[in-house]
Amino acid sequence: MSEDPAENELDRLIIQIVESTNPENVQQLINLAQTISRRSKQEILGRILYLEQKERIRLKPPQTLTPEEFTSYLGSTQARWYWLTMALTIVTALVVFTVPEDAFPLIYLRYVLGSIFVLWLPGYAFIKALFPQNLPFAHALARSLDTSEKNLDTIERIALSLGMSLALVPMVGLLLNYTPWGIRLTPIVLSLLALTTIFATAAIIREYQIRTLKSAP
Repeated sequence: MSEDPAENELDRLIIQIVESTNPENVQQLINLAQTISRRSKQEILGRILYLEQKERIRLKPPQTLTPEEFTSYLGSTQARWYWLTMALTIVTALVVFTVPEDAFPLIYLRYVLGSIFVLWLPGYAFIKALFPQNLPFAHALARSLDTSEKNLDTIERIALSLGMSLALVPMVGLLLNYTPWGIRLTPIVLSLLALTTIFATAAIIREYQIRTLKSAP
């Protein structure tokens, strides 16, 4: 039984495309074949499967994404927030312990960094640990307010970070009140330093795990 000349023509076209362009996947091969011939997608796909079964063409196997190593992720741009948070935390602690209260004008640097250290960093690290990516209610609010989801997520993080810092810092002071160290400068700074470091480290680990699961085949 002789083959359909139309099928032979389509087969030659598919083989020519594979040999000349080496498409990345079947969908790309179908798109290229449709731009040249006016055949339907189903017809082209059927001939591709036939030719592959007869070993007249060989398509590249789908590439699998290798999960990124955690150490490599720490050096990527996605982890810049973590290093910035840790740098601000450590620098603030050093400034508080090394700059005396009568050292002008360095005392103003101490005030600025101290405010960030108390009002922002603990809450930001905590919220980042809870929500490594976009906040879950950003989608609905973005639609209802007709605004950018990215901007809305930023506003939410700022508000929640400030609110959580205002909640965490008094709790730290309350706990220190029942310890032998009491509510003094050194215990408070070291406690907030440890708290921010723990939350930020937990956040970067969760963020890496989520991205790894998304990139897994």
